[in-house]
Amino acid sequence: MESLAVRPIGGYFPLTLVQGKEYYPELIRLNTSRNALEYILILKGYTKVYFPYYTCEVLLEPLIRLNIPYQFYKINPNLEPILDFEVGPTECLLYTNYFGLKDAVLKQLKATIGNLIIDNAQAFFSRPLPYSDTFYSCRKFFGVPDGAYLQINTDDRLILEKDHSADRVGHLTRSIDYGIEHSYADFITNELCLKDNDIKSMSLLTQALLRGINYKECRNKRIENFKYLNDQLFLVNELELFLPEGVAAMMYPLLLLKRDIRSKLIAKKIFVPTYWPNVLKWTGYKTYEHQLARYMVCLPVDHRYSLNDMEYIVNVIKKII
Repeated sequence: MESLAVRPIGGYFPLTLVQGKEYYPELIRLNTSRNALEYILILKGYTKVYFPYYTCEVLLEPLIRLNIPYQFYKINPNLEPILDFEVGPTECLLYTNYFGLKDAVLKQLKATIGNLIIDNAQAFFSRPLPYSDTFYSCRKFFGVPDGAYLQINTDDRLILEKDHSADRVGHLTRSIDYGIEHSYADFITNELCLKDNDIKSMSLLTQALLRGINYKECRNKRIENFKYLNDQLFLVNELELFLPEGVAAMMYPLLLLKRDIRSKLIAKKIFVPTYWPNVLKWTGYKTYEHQLARYMVCLPVDHRYSLNDMEYIVNVIKKII
């Protein structure tokens, strides 16, 4: 009988991964969130993008590559856009769902602005609004080398090559043996490798890794840790936070104006990133966005950590301030 096999049989064992279900199996799988934005811009043909001062500069890559004009706009202390301009019929507004806490704002914007692009890179667990152009970043929430999801309000699709991620997992595998600190240089190298990449479909490796995640557990842990930090720190936090029930935020944003505590936390091995260094170059010292980039401390709340870890963070902060 002729063999029906279409793949090799036998040989060595490949990496064994749990074959579960992705969180967004119905969305378009891409390699990076900046390329998800480019995907939208290509299919929608926008002639101008209104872009927040307070966001990551990598999102400018597709605008520059496509030669699309853009204009910055400001946000208020509630992290909401100051709409002192009109979005034209061939233009669009990009809004960042900051730390995954601004779902209510998304609904308001969707009701008033037709050409809205939602950046949910910091809001993986926020389900996309119906008929909204929305993109997600996977590696900001999970241990994957790349990957993005996209919902786009059109039936048109781009024909794409499949990406490959085997050369981008070194920092992830080495961190298991050597720890995060000793693999940080590899992480930075991986981040640089993602710069100016072509739009491609998500790699099979990244997709397989995403199938092995316990999303319910990860979501619940974020909710629990965030609530603990907010209960302990809301009296000193100068950021105006409205917290809907059950929001699995990316991080806990702690704003202490005029108190630069980031370096002191890092000295205690509480590694907090700066969101975003480019904002310090884009804005003047007295602007609200500049103050956020300089003084905002984003505390980790993800599934790696317990309430004991959150208690340690709180105790360190209270000693510092």
